[in-house]
Amino acid sequence: MDVHVYPSKAAMGAAAAAQAAGLIREAIAARGAANVIAATGASQFEFLDALTSIPGIDWPRTVFFHLDEYVGLPSSHPASFRRYLKERIVDRVHPGDFHLIGGEAADPRAECARVGAIVARHPIDVAFVGIGENGHLAFNDPPADFDTESPYLVVELDDDCRRQQLGEGWFARLEDVPRRAISMSVRQILKSREILCVVPDARKARAVRECLEGAVSPRHPASVLQQHPRTTVFLDSPAAALLERGGSGVNP
Repeated sequence: MDVHVYPSKAAMGAAAAAQAAGLIREAIAARGAANVIAATGASQFEFLDALTSIPGIDWPRTVFFHLDEYVGLPSSHPASFRRYLKERIVDRVHPGDFHLIGGEAADPRAECARVGAIVARHPIDVAFVGIGENGHLAFNDPPADFDTESPYLVVELDDDCRRQQLGEGWFARLEDVPRRAISMSVRQILKSREILCVVPDARKARAVRECLEGAVSPRHPASVLQQHPRTTVFLDSPAAALLERGGSGVNP
């Protein structure tokens, strides 16, 4: 795992976007297409803004999947990840395909099977992920399931996760935050050839320390990234503030 620390969110996002663009181009050159997993949330704003502004990416030859979606939340809701991805990726660069999770599906487990069958046919070249305030990876809250081979699963969101969504301004009241979601599984994320983990803000500092410098444990779901041979973590200085070892590629 390579860890890089930057003085600002803008610098962090630009560096992560440059690496992501290179990986997408390499996959297209080698295999004719790039299969990409996209994360959502406030932590990805600067990164996605920078990535979608980089010229020379053959976006029609990309296929996107997304990590998670709330169960039962309309796509018109400001917190809908389908809406987020449409506004920040689809409408900006028009990828060849984007397999969105149907959070309003009548049978969420059937929806897991549907999108899981599609991702199984598309080996992932690069996954964009973050780390939650509770250490979650996608919506795999602690204690996360490190064993299931199902590509997607229905999960219960813990109160720390739901409070994070409230604190980021996606919902007006805690009771408005859904209690269930469809999430890509930990093992499916780890199947990606490359993982880029983008984590800004001081509110993530404790989780960053626990997941990057602590033991690998379902209690700290993103700690599993330590076991992936090609994971690169991009932090801003506030997110890295509690790290003892610092970044392996610290930028001034």
